[in-house]
Amino acid sequence: MSKIIIKNLKKSYGNNEVIKDFNIDINDGEFIVLVGPSGCGKSTLLRMISGLEKIDQGEIFLDEKLINNLIPSKREIAMVFQSYALYPHMTVYENMSFGLKMEKIQKDEIQEKVTEAANTLQIQDLLQRKPKQLSGGQKQRVAIGRAITRKPKLFLFDEPLSNLDAALRSEMRVEISKLHKKMNSNIIYVTHDQIEAMTLADRIVILNKGNIEQFGTPSEIYSDPNNIFVAEFIGSPKMNIIQITRENILNKNTLKLFGNEIKFENIEFNDEIYLGIRPEDISLKNNFDIKLTVKVDLVENLGFEKIIYTSYSNNEINIKSSVDTKEQSLNISFPKEKIFFFDKDQNRIR
Repeated sequence: MSKIIIKNLKKSYGNNEVIKDFNIDINDGEFIVLVGPSGCGKSTLLRMISGLEKIDQGEIFLDEKLINNLIPSKREIAMVFQSYALYPHMTVYENMSFGLKMEKIQKDEIQEKVTEAANTLQIQDLLQRKPKQLSGGQKQRVAIGRAITRKPKLFLFDEPLSNLDAALRSEMRVEISKLHKKMNSNIIYVTHDQIEAMTLADRIVILNKGNIEQFGTPSEIYSDPNNIFVAEFIGSPKMNIIQITRENILNKNTLKLFGNEIKFENIEFNDEIYLGIRPEDISLKNNFDIKLTVKVDLVENLGFEKIIYTSYSNNEINIKSSVDTKEQSLNISFPKEKIFFFDKDQNRIR
């Protein structure tokens, strides 16, 4: 186990600032997920930690040791890429042992480490196969196994499951989670998939244009988002966001919402705001404070749940429900306790 500290990290390509003053402390044995839209700096950050990308400014400490100027092979870090990066002419055993041979480790010790990693990943029967004889999931296990054999202080995963189909992604998520618990290792994992982020992470870093929008546990980020960007990014379907104009602010703590006059305690409204409500918090019954009638545009039947796409005036309102519907319009409601409010700059009103 190792503690990782990243201080004031910055990276630019010409005038394009990719990472802007990134700061984070990672505890021993923690599984950290970096998540955000394409181009937000996730992979660049991982490459800087691994030593594959030059750092413009800032410091990276691994076990209180500054690693900025160390070459990748001396950082005690192993990286698993989106592409499997296996040597096609080598067997699984040769692929997994290649790095150890380069470090001039004794043959018996290499065999012991490869066998142990293969058993951990349940690929012991594949050691004499070539990569072309493996499925996508098996190739990814080999890539992970190659990293495990080095016994690094830190594992870096750069979107390792993006090339797999949905069923294999789900299976490999479980395997990576089990592996983390078994090895109690530090992992920094990059993904654009919020399901991977929520199910794997001890804590999540949400990046946007090189900035940290929020850093916290999955539960904290889901239930207490800092702003609209975070609120919409975590949750599927994303949170419904509806603009509330000044004329619907009746006084400092009373709003007119969809024809309902609703008073809110311990909050003041002074300017136009945004209301947020998650699709799973909307009821198809008129049993809560805020009631409205919506037009049904589309129903996605996912079996165990339905995603109902509706509209109200110029607003799209999505609903997640276990109840199917064939109606053209629905009477829906939601409790005021489940509402999130954001100011005109899209930051959370606490």
